[in-house]
Amino acid sequence: MPSFDIVSEVDLHQFTNAVDQAQRIVDNRFDFKGVDAAFQREALGVTMIAEADFQLSQMEDMLRAALIKCEIDPLAMDVGEQQTAGKQVKVAVTMKNGLEQPLARKIVKLVKDSKLKVQAQIQGDQVRITGKKRDDLQQVMALLRSEDLEQPLQFNNFRD
Repeated sequence: MPSFDIVSEVDLHQFTNAVDQAQRIVDNRFDFKGVDAAFQREALGVTMIAEADFQLSQMEDMLRAALIKCEIDPLAMDVGEQQTAGKQVKVAVTMKNGLEQPLARKIVKLVKDSKLKVQAQIQGDQVRITGKKRDDLQQVMALLRSEDLEQPLQFNNFRD
């Protein structure tokens, strides 16, 4: 029986490359000369540190551009609140990795409401879709690509 998994993953190696590229851009930009601005890489995120909030917004745009170059969807970014500490302003950016339960339920509901002859079941942080026909599975993929979900989706483990 054909099946595939719906996941939301971020390639950590590409994410590290994107953060490094954004840091190089900050180091080379003229308007950031003499400014204490940096990206600090963490396990599944990054902390942006600058002296002013407008610099943080520019750094966020640089990070988005670097993510796009490294083929990571910027929808996976979850930008936190600004925190002021002395003369520095910090923002924590985390990357969404894995499907959370509300989003997984929403995907299952969309699939069931589509009246396609497939079954959807939540398995941890992914959703497995199974059906009798390969065409039905491809219609589910097209349906999910056309929907506006708040997180990028990948389709893995396609079995025929």
